[in-house]
Amino acid sequence: MNEEPQKANDDKKPPAPAAPESGETAEVKADPGKTHVVATWKYERPLTACRFDPLGRFVFVGAEDYTVQRFDMKDGKLTPLLGHESWCRAIGFSPDGKTTFTGGYDGRLLWWQTDADSPTPLRAIAAHNGWIRALAVSPDGQLIATCGNDQLVKVWNAADGSAIHTLTGHESHVYNVAFHPDGQSLVSCDHRAIFRHWNLSDGKELRTFSAPALYKYDDKFRAHIGGARSLAFSGDGKLLAAGGTTNVTNALGGILECAAASIDWESGKLKLLHVTKEKNRGTIWGLAWHPDGYWIGMSGGRNALLVFWKPDQAEEFAKFAMPEIGRDFALHPDGLQAAVAMAESQVRICRLTAKTA
Repeated sequence: MNEEPQKANDDKKPPAPAAPESGETAEVKADPGKTHVVATWKYERPLTACRFDPLGRFVFVGAEDYTVQRFDMKDGKLTPLLGHESWCRAIGFSPDGKTTFTGGYDGRLLWWQTDADSPTPLRAIAAHNGWIRALAVSPDGQLIATCGNDQLVKVWNAADGSAIHTLTGHESHVYNVAFHPDGQSLVSCDHRAIFRHWNLSDGKELRTFSAPALYKYDDKFRAHIGGARSLAFSGDGKLLAAGGTTNVTNALGGILECAAASIDWESGKLKLLHVTKEKNRGTIWGLAWHPDGYWIGMSGGRNALLVFWKPDQAEEFAKFAMPEIGRDFALHPDGLQAAVAMAESQVRICRLTAKTA
């Protein structure tokens, strides 16, 4: 992903999106091997991020014109959120879905009413010096964690935006952050695939561990490449998965392979490195745990590839490719739908089920 923000072109209006097919009933089970695209919603600029709100009403996307755009899942209606001064890669929500949080490469953290007809920021704070790479919301909705290029992890009060903890220790850009499902601790991962486990009650570091397979120093180009471009816990909190890249032979030329490291949370040790059978060239930009008990990763190299991994198998049991370059992925709360944000200025809505008439 090219991460150099560009100036916006504000003269164009986005085309009207196409509406997706009607949803399946609650009895329908996901079948990853039958994944297919049901809608392609276009925008005027390349997209950088995507997330569904907890109630599944909307998919929010970040765009290279510094906006966040909200697509209505019923009819594809597009609503802009204007407030950032650079790209937005970090999007999260309160558990009840009422409030949306966005973090931008401008270092600002913004609050929004999720379903407002004409959204304007409810609150804005200068959270980081430089890019906010990611944000996460605690299971109880009381805390927001952010991380970024200033090598810091910060914890905020979601109700009023006040600072609770500034967590120091990382020695490179912090790429991702996630709350453990028990709500008592936080994990962060930096550019060199170093993980730090934090106690939320006092902000102290509990331990560090690493995933060496997700990091490489390229001697030829003197470039570091690695880190958790995506991060997710299993439903029971026993596994932590970090999506990224491995087997780097040319960092600047993109000669590398997508991978996800599955880590035993209790020990902090690598349990399994998930790869693809055909050694897909790319990076796992998006990652999620499916309620049926498997990982879904999105590799965004030369094309967007959804990869489905069982936790005890290194290679995928199913995959689904799209021709565009993927930049982010999100799983719908119903577990039957997914969104992929594309560099080609569109979001694809997929269903993880057989096609319906």
